[in-house]
Amino acid sequence: MTKTIMTVDDSASVRQMVSFTLKEAGYDVIEAIDGIDALVKANGRALNLIVTDMNMPNMDGIELIKNIRANPEHKFIPIIMLTTESQSEKKMEGKSAGATGWIVKPFQPEQLLAVIKKVLG
Repeated sequence: MTKTIMTVDDSASVRQMVSFTLKEAGYDVIEAIDGIDALVKANGRALNLIVTDMNMPNMDGIELIKNIRANPEHKFIPIIMLTTESQSEKKMEGKSAGATGWIVKPFQPEQLLAVIKKVLG
């Protein structure tokens, strides 16, 4: 069965690149433009993984993770932060919110797929 991954980023070009990379690897992809859009699109859907940016308007990645983790339906979904933030304080903030992994932009498609395969098992 095909795994479904949601990519959340306010940058259309980043969303397109992540989406293309994942679709080429055989995943189904749902795109969201920010945390609020992601929560609406995740509602009632079976997701296997979320890849989210940190810095977005309306609802950032940290708030999104907290909201996802508060929902019993999605509580255990792996969440990877894909962000320009590389400071350890930000990583700790993401980790304590419930992020599973962290990839710093710019990223290589192979790197993204390697982390996803590792997380999804």
